[in-house]
Amino acid sequence: MNKKWEYANANDEKIKEISEKFKINELLATILVNRNIINDDEIKIFLNPTRNDFYNPYSLPDMEIAVERIIKAINNKEKIIIYGDYDVDGITSITVLKKFLDARGMNVGYYIPNRLEEGYGLNKERIQKIVEEKYTLMITVDCGISGLEEVKLGNSLGLETIVTDHHEPLDELPDALAVIDPKIKTNKYPFNQLAGVGVVFKLIQALSIKLGLDEKEYLKYLDIVCVGTISDIVPLVDENRIIAKLGLKLVEVTKNIGLKTLLKSVGYKSIDSNTISFGIAPRVNACGRMGYETEALRLFLTDDVKEAEDLTEKLNQYNKDRQETEKEIVKQALEKIEKEELKDSAVIVLGDERWHHGVIGIVASKITDMYFKPSILVCYDGEEGRGSGRSIPGFDLHNALCKSSEYLEKYGGHEMAVGLSLKRSNFDKFKEEMQKVAKEANIEEIIPVIVIDKLVSLKNINIKMIKDLKMLEPFGEGNKTPLFACKNLKIDSIRTLTEGKHLKLSLRDENIVINAIGFNMGHIADDYTIGDKVDIVGALEINTYNGEDSIQFNLKDIMKSL
Repeated sequence: MNKKWEYANANDEKIKEISEKFKINELLATILVNRNIINDDEIKIFLNPTRNDFYNPYSLPDMEIAVERIIKAINNKEKIIIYGDYDVDGITSITVLKKFLDARGMNVGYYIPNRLEEGYGLNKERIQKIVEEKYTLMITVDCGISGLEEVKLGNSLGLETIVTDHHEPLDELPDALAVIDPKIKTNKYPFNQLAGVGVVFKLIQALSIKLGLDEKEYLKYLDIVCVGTISDIVPLVDENRIIAKLGLKLVEVTKNIGLKTLLKSVGYKSIDSNTISFGIAPRVNACGRMGYETEALRLFLTDDVKEAEDLTEKLNQYNKDRQETEKEIVKQALEKIEKEELKDSAVIVLGDERWHHGVIGIVASKITDMYFKPSILVCYDGEEGRGSGRSIPGFDLHNALCKSSEYLEKYGGHEMAVGLSLKRSNFDKFKEEMQKVAKEANIEEIIPVIVIDKLVSLKNINIKMIKDLKMLEPFGEGNKTPLFACKNLKIDSIRTLTEGKHLKLSLRDENIVINAIGFNMGHIADDYTIGDKVDIVGALEINTYNGEDSIQFNLKDIMKSL
């Protein structure tokens, strides 16, 4: 598939100024300028954030009310329950708040809805049971902002609610005692992109200030807050970057028995955002996807090494089960795409009764990546269908659902990811309407764009410069790994790895030779041969082999030189 290469507009004067002022190499300064980090204070905080750079938590809406009510509950030894979500953000949110409140002498309860049976968010049946169990205060984490009816029910039964969330609010807010969400329109907090666990972190920071506690009483949870923040794919900028950068240092020496045990089982070489995103997050999320949401929470809450080891073994097994299920659904989905000749359709919409609801979202992501088309997968249970969708940059999938809503029972999400439910009898009409909406949006004109930070020459880069780029970590949403282009390189050798899956190249520029690896690019190996001149774009990495460091390109695209 053709991709458009776009180069960032370099401000050479500013790059030189920052390089000299902060005594950093020009490659590093280039990335800062490309990301519009040019103010002295911004650069200092970006490169070396400290605990003093956190914002005042009392700038968040209703924080004062929430803190006063929780302190009252602590003083009166009330029964508090935390109601959370089944993903990593929700699990870590419950962990942090429960551990903090338990340390204040409370024995706080918690509840996580089952993804497969109850779905996301508050539900009335559980609210009834919470009241029956004599809880007087419910604190939601990573959910609740859309639970208008459920909060109203709680109010009528004498249950007070504090909502902490980070999702987009509806036009009407729940009638809770306090609603803490940085996305509320009246919010004056300087940063509105916190994860759910980030909002919880601000709550325990505010509680610590009010209770006169030492800073370490909330800062010690930054390892868990960091895991939830990175896993939830919120932009790793501003306060999220501070959480992630400081939190990763704590993850390296974590005292959380469960996290330490899980990290050990992953077999990480170093602790970075990739360790969390590809090692920790899939295993924790697998619990919720497969219907065992409380296992991951128990892992983070336990102080028993043997229990942590047993739970880690379960998480690893759930993840394997999830991978096998995912693999089978991908195979079935690709067969349907081939059979129904959907490769050239504007949107890929598929439905099947064999599919697992907890896994179809990941499969939709894979289908979208493969074909660069929005995709929606629906799993049937009798006449009911539940689906997940993923989009491509430039096509608002949530807006497309709004235009097709007459065929849906419920739907929600945002531009890039959605969830929905519909009657099986409406599937074909919905599918047809989605095609129409996508075509009207001229979706065929959207092509993938690779934004390149700088065109480099092999003779002008060295290992130290690439190592210095680590100052930009952690990488993630909003702070992507820098990409560089290199032109007119001669192919010295080319082969595939892992049964043709990956591409391995040796590339030459006069007397300089580097290696390049293209993951999942093995299918284009036959398009090139030794001696071809190529242009490449990718991330610059250090490859260590037999104790020797060498420069390596992690390829994102390749084309023959003009």
